[in-house]
Amino acid sequence: MKKEEKFNAIVSENSERIRSICRYYNSNPEDQKDMYQEVLVNIWKSLDNFRGDSAISTWVYRVAVNTSLTFTGKAFRHMKLIVNSDTKNLNSFLDDENLKEKLEEETRLDKLKVELNQLSIIDKALISLMLEGLSMKEVADVIGITEPNVKVKIHRIKQQLKDKLNG
Repeated sequence: MKKEEKFNAIVSENSERIRSICRYYNSNPEDQKDMYQEVLVNIWKSLDNFRGDSAISTWVYRVAVNTSLTFTGKAFRHMKLIVNSDTKNLNSFLDDENLKEKLEEETRLDKLKVELNQLSIIDKALISLMLEGLSMKEVADVIGITEPNVKVKIHRIKQQLKDKLNG
């Protein structure tokens, strides 16, 4: 398969994933478009270096997250993780029995957004990938840390958020 065909296949299979990552890292629609284009450029540039050590979708997530962090530049420490109430995997993240009722309360969601945006950059990256529905193994591959380390970090983040939201 030619590079161009491979690239087009990757983009068609992963464009919504890439757009989601761009939305997580930037609230401005124009910046999201620019970020999306930058991700595509980086996928094209590094396509020849993809060795197949991981699934192509995991590699795409890694390129998208790294590009988003770079795109955000020096301000990435203060970067906002954009979480909307319609984020499909949010309820799986805070495995709380009454979460649906609680999230319907606008103040609770606002508080969650505030707490998420106080997380470190690596924790924001972990959360954005979890909200995308990636497995712990996939998150580990994207971030470049071990799966047990991801599990520990996610557990700590969940506990920290639960304590702050319930306390």
